[in-house]
Amino acid sequence: MIKKNILLTGASGTVGFEALKQLLALDRYTITVFDQESEASREKLLPFKDKITIVFGDISNFDDLDAIRNIDFAIHLAAVIPPVADDFPPLAKKVNLNGTQNLVKQLEKHSPTAFMMFSSSISVYGDRIVDPYINVGDQLQPSEGDYYATTKIAAEEYIRNSKLDYTIFRLAAIMGNHKISKLMFHQPLNTALEIATPRDTARAFVNGIEKQHLLSKRIFNLGGGESCRASYKVFLERSFAIFGLGKLNFPEHAFADKNFHCGYYADGDDLEEIVHFRQDTLDDYFKMESEKVSSVRKIATSIIKEPVKWFLLKKSEPYQAFKQQDPIQMKHYFN
Repeated sequence: MIKKNILLTGASGTVGFEALKQLLALDRYTITVFDQESEASREKLLPFKDKITIVFGDISNFDDLDAIRNIDFAIHLAAVIPPVADDFPPLAKKVNLNGTQNLVKQLEKHSPTAFMMFSSSISVYGDRIVDPYINVGDQLQPSEGDYYATTKIAAEEYIRNSKLDYTIFRLAAIMGNHKISKLMFHQPLNTALEIATPRDTARAFVNGIEKQHLLSKRIFNLGGGESCRASYKVFLERSFAIFGLGKLNFPEHAFADKNFHCGYYADGDDLEEIVHFRQDTLDDYFKMESEKVSSVRKIATSIIKEPVKWFLLKKSEPYQAFKQQDPIQMKHYFN
C-alpha cells in the first residue's frame, strides 16, 4: 500500500499534538511535521523522530518551508493565539496570515494536488451575546480589537482564492490544557459557550483526510454539539469547584459585558455527519480536568483561594477600566 503524505503544522500545540498521536496510531500515513523550534516543541516531537519527519522553522519565512514537498494532505494548525495575538498584532499577522500565505505558495508550487485543511476560529463571528446560534453563512464581524480573528478571516480568504483544494473548520472554544489569562475576564458571564476537547478536534481533521470529496471547497463550524454547551458562568463555576477555588464571587464589573465571541453552532452537526469526530461531552471534559488535580493540590488551593482570586482579579482589564473610570475602555467592555 502506498502511504499518503501528511503535513501537520503546529504539531506541538494542544490540538496538533493530539492529531499527531492519532495519525501515528493509524499507521497508514507518512507524516511530516512543521513547527517552531523551542524547548517545548523538541521535548514533544523528538521522541517520534524515528517515525516522522520533523522540520523546524519559522512559517513566516518562506525559505524555511522549502523541505515541504510532495504532500497529499496538509493539516494547518500553526498559529499565534490570544492573548498573544491581540497583544502583538504584527506577530499575529506575520504568523497567521503571512505564514499561511507562505504555506499555500509552497504547496501550490511543489504539491499542487494537496488538500489543505485549515483551522479557523469562532472568533470570526464576533460578539454573539444577543444572537448566540451561529451558522457558517453568518456575517463575519470580529469584535473590536480582535486581531486574531482578523488574521483568520484574511487567511481564509487567501486559501479560498488559491489554486489548492481545501476545507476550513471554524473551531469553537477548544478546552484542554487551558492556561488562565486575562482573557478569562474579557468573556461576558452570560456568553453561550460551546466547547470541543483537543482530542475530538484533532479527530475531525484526521478523519477528514479520507473525506476530501465531501469536505472539498467547504467551510464548517466545529464544536462539540449540544452535550458540550453551557453558559460561561456555569463553566467557570464548575472549573472553580474542580480546582478548589470555591465560589465565583468576583465583584461587579470584573467581567466584560460585550466585545468577545463564542456561541452555539446551529449547524455544527454538518461536520459531525461527515467525519464523526465527537466522543467527548462537557462532563467528560470536567472529568479529565478533575483527574489532573490531586486532592492535596485542591486542599492547598482551597486554603488560599481568596488570595488566588484577588490575584486573578488584578488581571481583569474590564475591572481596571471601571476602577479608573477610563471612558474609552469602559465603552469597549461595558454596555
